[in-house]
Amino acid sequence: MTEAFDEQPLPFLLDEAPATIPVSGKQPSYIADHRQRLRARFMAGGPHAVPEYELLELVLFRAIPRRDVKPLARALMDRFGDFNRVVTASEARLRDISGVGDAVITEFKIVEAAAHRMARARIMQQHVLSSWDALLDYCHTTMAHRETEQFRVLYLDRKNNLIGDEEQARGTVDHVPVYPREVVKRALELNASAVILVHNHPSGDPTPSQADIEMTSQINAACDALEVTLHDHLIIGKSRELSFRAEGYL
Repeated sequence: MTEAFDEQPLPFLLDEAPATIPVSGKQPSYIADHRQRLRARFMAGGPHAVPEYELLELVLFRAIPRRDVKPLARALMDRFGDFNRVVTASEARLRDISGVGDAVITEFKIVEAAAHRMARARIMQQHVLSSWDALLDYCHTTMAHRETEQFRVLYLDRKNNLIGDEEQARGTVDHVPVYPREVVKRALELNASAVILVHNHPSGDPTPSQADIEMTSQINAACDALEVTLHDHLIIGKSRELSFRAEGYL
């Protein structure tokens, strides 16, 4: 996500620039100096050289070319808690913050998409069981900060290489509908020999519910009937995950 910081700013909406600063004209020197110093510090020291709100400022620079974005970065951090939760927040919740418009939301969603693709690239066509940490990183990147439940199925070939990563269902804050027949049907279509189930708990606590346990048992039985291996079911929380295999549920 640090490939290019040379700006070609997106056109920004008038509601994202205060009336006291003209839409056209030279950027105030104090803003330009601050941005130059922050970019230099970031490039010299990397992401760990700046706190999260300043990393957020670097993203906001592109969306809001001629305004001090530090107050907005602070407001976003105060509302959502950390950088990850800001860029993965829903469009509706972001628009609740004064100063956030289309250009800001677009930049955040570009960052989010880039993070997902980079994490996914590390595991696709890789031996999953020997790349377990990369798999967990991917699951946390894509699912840990979602506000509703999502159920994904990872499909593996006979060598346990990942050949498919598909969202099977979305749900509410505490429930997602899952159909064991659809999971197994898709495994047969992909000629997959094994699957890994993954879903998130928006509450942050990955402890499985009784419904999670029963659903996993049903999918495991359906897989066994067609000689497809269920390697694991991962529940992703805010800061940790739970493995059904490690916890003895499988």
